[in-house]
Amino acid sequence: MFDLKNRVAIVTGGSRGIGAAIARLLGSLGAKVAVNYNKSADQAEAVVEAIKAAGSDAMACQADVSSYADAERMVAAAGERWGTVDVLVTSAGMNWDGVIWKMTPEQWQRVIDVDLTGTFNFIRAVAPGMREKRFGRVITITSINGLRGKFGQVNYAAAKGGVIGMTKAAAKDLGKAQVTCNSVAPGFILTEMGESMPDEFKQIAIDEGVLKKAGKPEDVAALVAFLASEAAGHITGEVIKVDGGQYI
Repeated sequence: MFDLKNRVAIVTGGSRGIGAAIARLLGSLGAKVAVNYNKSADQAEAVVEAIKAAGSDAMACQADVSSYADAERMVAAAGERWGTVDVLVTSAGMNWDGVIWKMTPEQWQRVIDVDLTGTFNFIRAVAPGMREKRFGRVITITSINGLRGKFGQVNYAAAKGGVIGMTKAAAKDLGKAQVTCNSVAPGFILTEMGESMPDEFKQIAIDEGVLKKAGKPEDVAALVAFLASEAAGHITGEVIKVDGGQYI
C-alpha cells in the first residue's frame, strides 16, 4: 500500500478499536509505532506483538492524554528509543452522552479534556521536533458529529468540532516547516463500542449512509496510512470523511 519504513509514529488510543487498527497497519507498512493506552495494558501489548510479528518495532506507552506532562513523557520516550517522531495520530477519545438540559459539568469537562485537550497536548508535544527537522504528519481523528452535531452529544460534538478547527489552525502554524495536519472524520464504525449499541440504533446509523453498511476500523486506518505517507505530502488542512455517505 504505502512504504512507511524508517518512520516513527505515535498513535494515541492505540490499544483498541480504530486506534488499534491504525497502529497495526502503520506497523505492517514498516513504521515503528508507540502505542498509547491509558488502562488497557494487555490490549496495547497485543497490538505491539502484532506489529513486531509483522517485522517492525513497537512499544506500549501508558499516558493519560488529558495530561500534558504525560504527552511530553510519551513523546520523549519515543524519541529516546527511535530518535524522532515523524507521524502523530490522535485517536484517543471518549463519549459520555446526555441531553444538554441534563448534562453535568463533569460530563462536559471530561469529554473536552480527553477528546479536545488530549489532541492539543500531543500536537503541542511533537511540534518542536517536527519543526526542527522540517517534516511531520499530524493526523487527528474527529467525527462526522463534529461537523453536523448529534442529539445528546453536545460535549462530544463540541470537542470533535474543536479538533477540526485546531487541525486547520495547526496546519497554518506548521505549514512553513513542511508539517502537514489533516483530520479524518469517521461515521458509524463497528468498534467494540459500536457493537455494544442496541441493534435498533446500529440500524439507524447504517440507514443514514448511502452504502447501507457499517464501516470497519480498517477503513479508517487505510486513509490514515495514506495521509502519513509521502503520497499525501501536498495535502494539509483537510477534513476527510470515512462514513459510507452517512453525512450527506
